[in-house]
Amino acid sequence: NELAQFRNQYTLAKNLELAGIVKPLSLESYGNSYALVMPYEGHISLNQWAHEKLSIPDFLSIGLQLAEILHGLSQQKVIHKDIKPANILIHPETKEVKLIDFSLASLLPKENQTIQNPNILEGTLAYLSPEQTGRMNRGTDYRSDLYSLGITFYQLLAGELPFNVDDPMELVYCHLAKMATPLHEVNPDVPKVLSDIVAKLMAKNAEDRYQSAWGLKHDLENCWQQWQKTGNIGEFAIASCDLSDRFLIPEKLYGRENEIDELLAAFDRIANGASEIMLVAGFSGIGKTAVVHEVHKPITRQQGYFIQGKFDQLNHHIPLSAFVQALRDLMGQFLSESDLEIAQWKATILAALGDSGQVLIEVIPELEQIIGPQPPVPELSGTAAQNRFNLLFQKFIAVLTTSEHPLVIFLDDLQWADLASLELMKLLMV
Repeated sequence: NELAQFRNQYTLAKNLELAGIVKPLSLESYGNSYALVMPYEGHISLNQWAHEKLSIPDFLSIGLQLAEILHGLSQQKVIHKDIKPANILIHPETKEVKLIDFSLASLLPKENQTIQNPNILEGTLAYLSPEQTGRMNRGTDYRSDLYSLGITFYQLLAGELPFNVDDPMELVYCHLAKMATPLHEVNPDVPKVLSDIVAKLMAKNAEDRYQSAWGLKHDLENCWQQWQKTGNIGEFAIASCDLSDRFLIPEKLYGRENEIDELLAAFDRIANGASEIMLVAGFSGIGKTAVVHEVHKPITRQQGYFIQGKFDQLNHHIPLSAFVQALRDLMGQFLSESDLEIAQWKATILAALGDSGQVLIEVIPELEQIIGPQPPVPELSGTAAQNRFNLLFQKFIAVLTTSEHPLVIFLDDLQWADLASLELMKLLMV
């Protein structure tokens, strides 16, 4: 994956005709990896240069250049996906700014993120847009970079990040739902209009942000001109020249408020210890999955897990296929957690399954990477084998579902479910 990112960075950046980026000179083989050869012109990272909060003139000089660079990227249909001070270079004397690191950059107009453990999300968690977390029920487009730029601006003017938390899942929830303290309250030297500009960049919904870096640049130029003339920045209507150059339909649900409220109420109940099943019916393509994915925010708030499996018309003879698919996904999420958390899951699961873990490993191979190899179990036939499996599966699910970590299992295309899956659902609801 890292090698692919290296190649992606070279291929994409070398073809960009843009003054504000550092174009790589070549990509060389180096041992079993690559070396990216880049020109050195005396620039250092913004992280090294800006140890404390910036003065207003320095900030405006940097902000205007970054807005110009992002406008250029947008014109060439590039999403950077990792805007942060470490990827911004500045020349200590000329204050010229350049952008680097296109390893995650994409030429796709929009990408849909899947839910992943926060530790392995693409990008840098402190600067990640809500949609990049995969928990926003919407795709990622060029406006994601504007959010990350807003976080960067906030840090440059406040001398600190808007969300100072260590827990990755809590940080994801902050991006999704928590509003940062207004910039002019953190640093009284920041004019109110500049605080409003940064707040607009950091809006949770992409539709509420600036729709173009050009509109942002216009407002920063207005600030710069006022500062040059009077040493102050008076209030004005921001985003007055902010127009998108492409047709974008807002990614929000309409007319599903009651259904979403029902789902969220059900989640609140199960987070307090209940077990519930919700059935979502409707014609194909009507938006059932989109409604279900609205529970991502409260799940993140409760440090819960969301997993999904899909029953297949062609494979409905395979028992428990959707359950197995969902639980293999969950094991993948566990394996991307810290060694300490994996050890805790191992102890808890082994305590519940005893010496019978091999029964579940046969259907969920990833489980072995968590609990280790298990002793063989005596072979049973017919009903006895089914009863043993159901009992172990119930114990396993009970271990995974706690008030600290509620679990939501989304099973799609239930019409193709096999009998064993339906029986298991009955057992889990007891």
